[in-house]
Amino acid sequence: MAATWIRPPTRPAEIDTLVEGVDRYNPSNVQYLEDYLYQQTRERQYDCLANLAILKLYQFNQDLYNSDVVINILLKALTAAPGPDFSLCLALIGDRSVRAVTRPVSNMATDYFSVHQPYQTTDEPDPLLPLLPELTKLSELLMTCRFPQFWSIYRSPELAPLRDNYTVECVGFEDAVREVAIRAVRQTFRRIGTKRLGTYLDLEGSELEEYVHEQGWVLDGSNVVVPPNADNVVRSTVQNEELKLPQLAKIIAHAQMA
Repeated sequence: MAATWIRPPTRPAEIDTLVEGVDRYNPSNVQYLEDYLYQQTRERQYDCLANLAILKLYQFNQDLYNSDVVINILLKALTAAPGPDFSLCLALIGDRSVRAVTRPVSNMATDYFSVHQPYQTTDEPDPLLPLLPELTKLSELLMTCRFPQFWSIYRSPELAPLRDNYTVECVGFEDAVREVAIRAVRQTFRRIGTKRLGTYLDLEGSELEEYVHEQGWVLDGSNVVVPPNADNVVRSTVQNEELKLPQLAKIIAHAQMA
């Protein structure tokens, strides 16, 4: 898993050379990395390190900044939950010299946004500015497995610009989010209510049934049976602890001194 995160099998050789070498700091290479990002959005691929290299170039060369590219990077990072990819991207957006103050989790998006202002190189409105707090909130909901709340906010009128202008171009975005939910269900449940699963996946009726069958799961009345795996099966373990006589003598001697 870690190996594919570091070097995805779909990464072209020329991009691998850029990401692994010092050329990733060469601003003339940003176009190659941006083209590779759009390849990821079209072909349902993902390469976190290559995308982080783009953000690093933007940080060092603010004249290169492209808000549409940044939004697409954040969308791809969302689907990598529960990995730290989204947080890694946030760390490269804005002025890193500003020290963030620890806040309650519920205010994470607003607080982060208030102290990390993304680069602005023109007088035109930056579409990232209104979307960044919402994207951060969506990431928080995925990380905490609050999938119904994620879909509620994602489908809200306030995020219509995100859906109409960005996720519509990111092929398979919603299915990738569903895969995040599926991984959480597979690790947690042996049996889950059909209605509950539907709220996690934002599916119902025949679409939900078809999706369940694609996972190899079984519908049992109003429930879905999840096959056993290494994570959702409870196994008893026996812990044997061996205490040697010299160790026991030290404990007794310390007790007598006290």
